[in-house]
Amino acid sequence: MKAYVLHAVGDLRYEETGRPECPEGWATVRVKAAGICSSDIPRIFLKGTYHFPTIPGHEFAGVVESVASAADASLVGRAVGVFPLIPCRRCDQCAAGHYEMCGHYDYLGSRRDGGFAELVAVPVWNLVPLPDGVPPTLAAMLEPLSVALHSVRRAAVQPGQSVCVIGTGMIGLAAALWAKSLGAAMVDVVARNEAKLALAARVGATAVTPAEAAGRLYDAVIEAVGSPSAISQAIQAAAPGGTVVLMGNPAGDISLPQDVYWRVLRKQLTLRGTWNSAYDGAAPSDWTEAVEALRTNGEAIARLVTHTFAQDGLERGLAVMRDKTEPYCKIMTTWN
Repeated sequence: MKAYVLHAVGDLRYEETGRPECPEGWATVRVKAAGICSSDIPRIFLKGTYHFPTIPGHEFAGVVESVASAADASLVGRAVGVFPLIPCRRCDQCAAGHYEMCGHYDYLGSRRDGGFAELVAVPVWNLVPLPDGVPPTLAAMLEPLSVALHSVRRAAVQPGQSVCVIGTGMIGLAAALWAKSLGAAMVDVVARNEAKLALAARVGATAVTPAEAAGRLYDAVIEAVGSPSAISQAIQAAAPGGTVVLMGNPAGDISLPQDVYWRVLRKQLTLRGTWNSAYDGAAPSDWTEAVEALRTNGEAIARLVTHTFAQDGLERGLAVMRDKTEPYCKIMTTWN
């Protein structure tokens, strides 16, 4: 099969490799679409994965080609999304059903081979069956959509509240869409330039410049950048008694000016972290809600995709994101 194999930092090769092993309780998925996450850029070009060689990619969807256990035979031929985190099922968080906070998790696309390949081995528990008619390019966005929903849930957004999202990446814009769907009366997305303003408008979000946002206070603020300046802006934008959710992955150490820290104290803000998304197989979760959104609101979600490449053009998509040569939201690749 063909796959993008990371042999070392910056050494990504599109090459023939062996089919993945499929142990008991696992399935082999033939990938139909795979999205590029912003975290794939440092993983491939700066920091590497947990071992080499590794096939990156954790946002993907496809069709079940084979299963290892006869009991799972009914899954063969089913279109599926994939929850990429593989919990240990032994730690306290797993025992409580908080699999996203597992202390000893495995992960498709970073700790083990992922979705930038024609075939991927996936635990059956991690398979998310899809309704008929959902395109693979939409299904491959289930992971970021679920992460965005998890952040809005962590913000405890209530009908009638005001919400600010700082960051115009795929997850930030998706968080704005979720906040609107949950009844927020006002949802602003802070965009740094005209290109980012246009991206937000593309999906129907209300985009504001940092200067416009500076004059407003919000019940909930979701920070989706991970920089000191964005975190400072989030704290300053929160209304007294408000909630700030920190979601952006930091590129380095975070420090805050004394005056900004004082605002946390004096406004009695609630600061919450968020990571990943809630998932528990077939039980109701962020993922089941995201699947329903694909079924009922797929047209709006599809507007998050700004670029689509065939599987042999994935490196072009990576270059757009790494070099920021043009505005983008979600860059998707199609497979097989």
